[in-house]
Parts: sequence; structure tokens; C-alpha cells
Amino acid sequence: MPGPAAGAAHAATPSDVVCLGESMVTFLPSRPGRLADVPSFGRAIGGAESNVACALAASGHRAKWVSRVGADGFGDHLIEAISRYGVDTSAVERDPARPTGIYFRTATDRATDTHEVAYYRAGSAASAMSPANVPAEDALCGRILHLSGITAALSEDCLSLLHSLTAPRPGRPLISFDVNHRTGLWRDGEAAPAVLLDLARRSDLVFVGEDEAEEAWGLRGAEAIRAALPEPGVLVVKRGAEGATVFSGPRPGADAGGTGSVTTVPALRVDVVAPVGAGDAFAAGFLSATLRELPVRDRVRHGHLMAAAVLTVPGDLTDPPVRAHADRLVALDDTAWETLRLGPGWTAAERASEEVPTP
Repeated sequence: MPGPAAGAAHAATPSDVVCLGESMVTFLPSRPGRLADVPSFGRAIGGAESNVACALAASGHRAKWVSRVGADGFGDHLIEAISRYGVDTSAVERDPARPTGIYFRTATDRATDTHEVAYYRAGSAASAMSPANVPAEDALCGRILHLSGITAALSEDCLSLLHSLTAPRPGRPLISFDVNHRTGLWRDGEAAPAVLLDLARRSDLVFVGEDEAEEAWGLRGAEAIRAALPEPGVLVVKRGAEGATVFSGPRPGADAGGTGSVTTVPALRVDVVAPVGAGDAFAAGFLSATLRELPVRDRVRHGHLMAAAVLTVPGDLTDPPVRAHADRLVALDDTAWETLRLGPGWTAAERASEEVPTP
């Protein structure tokens, strides 16, 4: 269903999580290989923040996506596709003067040298987001506001919007920030490290990968990252196949769910189909468990399970594991957790049988 026209008045509906950022129509290759050699592409949707919103809505939470899209067919497709997951898209504005962004990518892991992405997003409707055209009441109406460093790279107006939303204010929701350092998006690559560090320090809950922390800030290891980011109440350092380490502690004026602890949780063994979308899925699983006020270890395990669901399908999005089944897996003892292996179809199988897979 189409979103409101630019400037249309609407009442902000309360949400569990508001996710703000650009989503694009993404074209996925029909086979591996260089973009120059791929003969055809399938259409899907892609966007870090909307991916998180879709996963949360599919998990039973009230999720809202705030953004701008063009008044074009691709904008129609994005709003319709994201709405089908149960996401509230009432705050998505249509821009008649700017297009919806699109991009093409290869099938390889984005961390490899053979990965290619061709973006057609310059001057997109979402890149024009600013404090002037994104009502604060839409962005701040949830228990959590989820942002990412991708938005900061799109334009000065987008960066101004993030600065406005992360500013201290009475009743501010918990600010979740995924660093999501994408070197190719920054017009001024030298500015990226300082901008991302500043936004992370203004946030309550931060997700960052060890690899991107080293690339952006020259930091190696979880302890060094925490030393550079003491402000967030919860800092989640993603360590790839090694798992994740969470630093949690009190933050003035906010209860971020910890008392000065360090928690490391091993990753699951997963038969990977496509290594895309896992970071967004992990954030969604962690945020879902945060909303449920589960212990830190369980939040990380839910993040790993949500990531495993995406890693075992070709695209960026899939149905999350059934909550009751995920809870049973999260409750496994350490030995059973570390020997559990998940492969293609595991979420479909458990939806049908709701039986815990044998480790």
C-alpha cells in the first residue's frame, strides 16, 4: 500500500522499534560471476534498517520503518514488500522529484575482493532525509530507535538528521546504532571514522564488527573497541565465526540492561548459502530479546539464531525461527549450543515440526 504523500499529516503510532534509513530495490544475480557476465537478475529489497524492521515485525513486534522513497514503481514495490512483513510504513514519505535507489550486486561475500556492488542511489529520495522533512514524533515514538552508519554516509542532510535524533532529550528512546561502515558510500572517506565514532558515542546500544572497527578506527580486539567507546550502555562486538562479545554497564539516565559485565557467546555452526544480511538479522534478534528483557547471553544467542536463518537462504530476508523453538535452542547448555549445526531449511522444518534439532 502506498505511503503518504510528502507533507501529508498523520498521527505517529507507538512502536516497539522504529528503524530509520534508506531501503532500495536490489537486483540479485541469477548465477555467480562478475556483474559483466551475469545474464539476468531477480528483484528483491535491500536496506539495513528495513531488514531489521521486517525481521522484528515477523517476530511479533510492532516495528515501524521511517524513510523516503520516490513516487515511482520501485517506491511502490518497497512499501508493499516491507508492509507484507507487518511493518508500519505510514511514516514513509513519497518524493515526486527524486527517485528510489536501486543497486546490483554479485553473489560473493561482500568481504572478498571479487564482490561487486553497483549503486544507483545518488540523489535518491532517501538521501534527502533531514530534520526538516522527517518529523521527530515519527522517529522517536518507539521504545527503541534503530539507526546505522549507512544513513550518515548518504548526505549532509542525513547526517544532520542523525545528529538531531541522537541528541540528549527528555524521554529519548533507547538509541540502537549499527556502525555499518561501508567505505564506498562515503564521499569523504577521511571523515567517516570520526563521524561514526561520534554517532556511536551518542548511542545507548552499539553493534560493530571487529573487522570494521579495525578498518575505520585502527582498533584491534574487543577490549580496544570498548576502550574507545566507553559511553554506550551496551556495546556488541561481532567477531565473525568466533561469535560476539558484549560489554554492558550502566549509562547515566538510561537502563541499557547491564551492570558492568563482559559476555562472550560463541557463534553457531552454519551451512552458509549466502553470506548477506546476517548482520542485520543478528541486530534484529538481539533487539527482539532486548525488548523481552532477556539476559545478555540470551540476547546474543537470539542474534546468532536470527543470523543463521538468513545465512541459510539466498536473500537478505527470511522468516525468523518460531519464538518458542528459538527459546528452546537458546536454553541449551553450552556443550549442546556449541555442537549445534544449522543448515538450509532449518526454520521451515522447525515451523512444521517445532522439534528441537539434534545437536
